[in-house]
Amino acid sequence: MPRNPWKTLSSSPIYTNRWFGVREDQVIRPDGQLGTYSVVSASRLATGIVPLWPDGTVTLVGQHRYPLDEYSWEIPEGGGDLSIEPVEIAKRELIEEAGIEAATWTYLGRVHTSNCFTNELCHLFLACDLTQGMPRPDPDEIIDTQRVRFEEALRMTYDGRITDAISIAGIFRTSVYLTDHNAK
Repeated sequence: MPRNPWKTLSSSPIYTNRWFGVREDQVIRPDGQLGTYSVVSASRLATGIVPLWPDGTVTLVGQHRYPLDEYSWEIPEGGGDLSIEPVEIAKRELIEEAGIEAATWTYLGRVHTSNCFTNELCHLFLACDLTQGMPRPDPDEIIDTQRVRFEEALRMTYDGRITDAISIAGIFRTSVYLTDHNAK
């Protein structure tokens, strides 16, 4: 591994809430110059779940995303305490957002959501052997669900109907997983 070319001189917390903190670091940059680097530190672990039904459809969730002021179709996703196992967070989020319970969970790896300014880490899962129930969204969420063929969800990542990075990574990793496991 290459050595870290950054040197942190000091770090000052700017703002913290239950989801994230913002800090400002005084640094020596890789070019040797003094600089400032602002970092958003995640206080929670993120998860993303691709719920795949036996008929080849997946459940997507849709909601208005306040920071973007746009409606967004996504895979079910959410976060939990850093001390909780990622699959347990994923199970809770799948029930909460889509009302789905899964008997089979496959780990698809981890992704950093935007590593240029945040340390947020997301664990991705493929959920199968599904049972549909009633969603239980948080009070500040109005969530729609739709089932689409997996190939259509993949197409949605290409044509811009799905722009959420966690969703794109989860759908692409599921595509590779399915290709690898259907070829055997």
